[in-house]
Amino acid sequence: MLIAIIEDEEDLLELLEFNLQKEGYDVVGFLNSKRVKDFIQEENPDLLIVDRNLPFVEGTKFVKNLREEGYDIPVIFLTAKNSDENIIEGFEAGGDDYITKPFNMKELLMRVKAVLKRNHKFENIISYKNMKLNLDTKTLNIEDETIRLTPAEFNLLKLFFENPKRIVPKSEIADVLEIGEKSVNVAINRLNHKINILEAIRGVGYKLK
Repeated sequence: MLIAIIEDEEDLLELLEFNLQKEGYDVVGFLNSKRVKDFIQEENPDLLIVDRNLPFVEGTKFVKNLREEGYDIPVIFLTAKNSDENIIEGFEAGGDDYITKPFNMKELLMRVKAVLKRNHKFENIISYKNMKLNLDTKTLNIEDETIRLTPAEFNLLKLFFENPKRIVPKSEIADVLEIGEKSVNVAINRLNHKINILEAIRGVGYKLK
């Protein structure tokens, strides 16, 4: 799932990116709307999160223009404009949801999930490169191939897919798999025999290749 955020407050943009990435989404942030349309044409994101108080063009005008040009990407407005009239304007412009600042991050994450689900684009999936780990079916898809996983293999992959850039220490792997640290190498080798995906960092732990 690819989410684009248009938010001119840099600190808030970074906070949103961090929390959405923790949930397994791919996220791209913009401080204004200048390059967003080109991005939409090239990448076809699954959701836009749009502030209304943007430089160059007001958020509802930007979304209304997208709708008039035929783009049907789901949109959540995230804005300080909180009057009843403001909210109506947001929905009339083509918004799928409207969240006012200050907001609760957990609520925003739930609303993101709900909007994606309503638009038939939601799958409970974590992606890494060309691989998709389905958290519901506990299977791994690599392009057109579906790979069945044991519970240990699934839990191991989930840990690393949720931490794609981090070296995970043996102790953490042992805790997740509920095994002793001496058995971690065996679990890693079994998974690598099925899909060669993890590499050892001597004296530290393991990371995705």
